[in-house]
Amino acid sequence: MMIAENIQRFKNKLPKHVTLVAVSKTKPVDELMQAYNAGQRIFGENKIQEMEAKWQQMPKDIQWHMIGHVQRNKVKFMAPFVSLIHAVDSFKLLKEIDKEAKKNARTIECLLQIKIAEEESKFGMEKMEAYNLLISEEVKKLTNVKIVGLMGMASFTENEEQLSEEFQKLKKIFEEFRNHPIINGESNLFKILSMGMSGDYEIAIKNGSNMVRVGSAIFGERNYQ
Repeated sequence: MMIAENIQRFKNKLPKHVTLVAVSKTKPVDELMQAYNAGQRIFGENKIQEMEAKWQQMPKDIQWHMIGHVQRNKVKFMAPFVSLIHAVDSFKLLKEIDKEAKKNARTIECLLQIKIAEEESKFGMEKMEAYNLLISEEVKKLTNVKIVGLMGMASFTENEEQLSEEFQKLKKIFEEFRNHPIINGESNLFKILSMGMSGDYEIAIKNGSNMVRVGSAIFGERNYQ
């Protein structure tokens, strides 16, 4: 599988307003470098220590996105370099990211993960839980994190109608939050809607996604040990 060609194909195919996150989890550095040499600068990982090891070895103009579920005790390992954390699903986690960002004299951008899938296994917050967090006084006190949008994972299904409904649900919440005077305010930071993966990114884009997380369609299938 030609990784460079796949990157080029996505660059030509995706609308200009859609950001491609190349999901490189479990893939070796030499394969990531093929994507890098084809112009890709944003990589997504779901294990913090694997991401840190790759960060150590790879060019420093890469933006690293943490796309997996985050354990609070591991935040410190990525705080020096991570660009965007996609799956923030609690105030406790946000507070931990803020604390570790402060230690590194950084501000870390985050997305709140909203639960849109029917499967029980998917993480995420309910809409009202996210809303209450976003308007809370506690969040305003966190000086080293910025919540810049929402992320969601649709059900693992081939039913396009169901996928569209789930993505539309998240788009609606995103628009509501983005137009909220307290949530978006004067800063106008609330701008990223991360939804869509290798199997459903086209449906996600049709339903308003402006960031897609694509792995196997770029790097080929993964070999899980």
